[in-house]
Amino acid sequence: MDGQEYIEALKAGKKEYKAKITQGEFPYLPVLDDILSHEEVVGEVPLGLVMAPLEFVVGTSTAGRTQAFASNFMPILDTGTEFACKWQTLAEAQETEGIRDPIIAYEYRNRYYVVEGNKRVSVLKFYGAVSIPAIVTRKMPKLTDDEDIQLYYEYLEFNRVSGYNTIEFTRLGNSKRLLELVGVDGVWDEKTRDDFSKVLFHFTKAFNFQNGKKLPITIGDALVAFLNVYGYSNAVMFNPTEYNDRVVKAWNEIVMMRERDKVNLVMDPKKVQEKKPLLSFFLSSAPKKYKVAFLYPRSADTSDWVYAHELGRNYLEETFGDQMETFCVNNVTQDNIEQVLTKCIVSGADIIFEIAPQHMQQSLKVAVDHPEVKILNCSLNTPHKFIRTYYARMYEAKFVSGMIAGAMAENDKIAYIADYPIYGMISNINAFALGAASTNPRAKVYLEWSTKKDYDRDKFLTDNEIHFVSDQDMITPKDPSRQYGLYRYDNKAAQNLVMPLWNWGVFYERLIQSIMAGAYQSEGESAGKALNYWWGMSAGVIDLICSSHIPTGVQRLADHIKHDISNGHVVPFYGEIYAQDGSLKNKEREEMSPEAIMEMDWLVENVIGTIPTIGELVEGAKPVVEEKGVEETQ
Repeated sequence: MDGQEYIEALKAGKKEYKAKITQGEFPYLPVLDDILSHEEVVGEVPLGLVMAPLEFVVGTSTAGRTQAFASNFMPILDTGTEFACKWQTLAEAQETEGIRDPIIAYEYRNRYYVVEGNKRVSVLKFYGAVSIPAIVTRKMPKLTDDEDIQLYYEYLEFNRVSGYNTIEFTRLGNSKRLLELVGVDGVWDEKTRDDFSKVLFHFTKAFNFQNGKKLPITIGDALVAFLNVYGYSNAVMFNPTEYNDRVVKAWNEIVMMRERDKVNLVMDPKKVQEKKPLLSFFLSSAPKKYKVAFLYPRSADTSDWVYAHELGRNYLEETFGDQMETFCVNNVTQDNIEQVLTKCIVSGADIIFEIAPQHMQQSLKVAVDHPEVKILNCSLNTPHKFIRTYYARMYEAKFVSGMIAGAMAENDKIAYIADYPIYGMISNINAFALGAASTNPRAKVYLEWSTKKDYDRDKFLTDNEIHFVSDQDMITPKDPSRQYGLYRYDNKAAQNLVMPLWNWGVFYERLIQSIMAGAYQSEGESAGKALNYWWGMSAGVIDLICSSHIPTGVQRLADHIKHDISNGHVVPFYGEIYAQDGSLKNKEREEMSPEAIMEMDWLVENVIGTIPTIGELVEGAKPVVEEKGVEETQ
């Protein structure tokens, strides 16, 4: 060899050096000693001989050799130097027999800093090698609330189980999710690693073909999004052509990973044709007849939640008459949701409403494969481009209900019986407690969960001497119990006072109106990310019915607050709000953002109780919580 390799490497090094100088950045190799002078290390772990990904070998341990290389590990010392001769000798060895001697390095936060072997790293990077043998010692950072540190600790667990040190994640929870998708208990065996290697190889190739490297996410993030849609067992069987086709179909789901605020909230229906009745949309010469499917996890006569939506479906039938066909499918489970969706689409369904959050994950593949069908899931805070979500701001009604309870509770004790610790439920609880405090500063809200393994309503109420209870929101047709809404509890008898009302018929009517007017499509295009329809009293989809047992003065106050909430003059989450631990969650004279309300995972200071962990719940509740549970329950 005539030293041409070093000359080419030198050009690359000087080009990188000049670029960094121009950008005002440090032009040499990062030095681990300098980095650690500002961070806390809690120990060292010898890892032995590993194959270090050269992409992650980024610097040197000490400052001794750093200025011999540009920040890309290419040399910047002139030809004719002893350094250049040694570098060229290593290049010749790589050409003839390959560099085999391991380097010595430290690993810190999944980046490698060379103690001995900088020139070997430089040569192998020049030749485009993927990895290098290295004897590695890990320096452990102190676990803190810093997101990058938490991501690293999650990576360590992923690395321990999978053995992979080439996959990183930019989102907390993604590494755990990937392990869940692979679905193997404990450390991966050789077959699992072989299968995963094939999946990773084919997906990476298809992802890069779509210029995925330009996205501000890692291959690990993108793979999680892809497998969320198609599932790991299917991905293992895909051939290269199928990977290319499916990556294209799932591209919007993959792109969603780059969004920090992944869900765009639509807080009120879009006005699509003012001063004209809804049926005017059907008066064209050839109006389209829509076929709308409703998928229920149970039947309407056994579930208050299903019953409320069935009333909404019946409302649509009455409103549109022959211009629309609706049908429902009962007892839809996670096991049969794909088949049910496919059957609905084959039968001609244009719009499909899923009322169970736990159906979301298994629906993604069908939604991606059939973008012509509009599939919506009744849930909050779900970042999927192909399935929109919808929910109602029940916390507005709960705030008013809490005011009534606070005004009427003689001993300042009120119970709140919740079901699933999911997004939306926590804001309902907190709004109720704030409403109670607004009319009775001494009021305490005792929280219990009907889905806990040891749940006993009567014992809970009796032990705590509670006579005012906020319970499930609607009646269940086959259940003779009057324990719904806000009621007075005395000797196991219930006197109903207030019933929050979900006007799902109005909700569905306005959503379909949006679809017919073309607003549904334009909203998706303009948002550029997942959409969540989150409407409240102002849209007429939430209301509150008071019984004659409410004192006249309290009734008048409730009516006044309902009117002000509908007009936007009163908001439940306003001013100073403190959590149970005393931390300030909202400042004086400020309105809490919709995103903060939706993502609540804490309880206000006058709530007595906790958010249960998933292990405390009955088996039937776990699928719902696994899909949409707040962070504290994961």
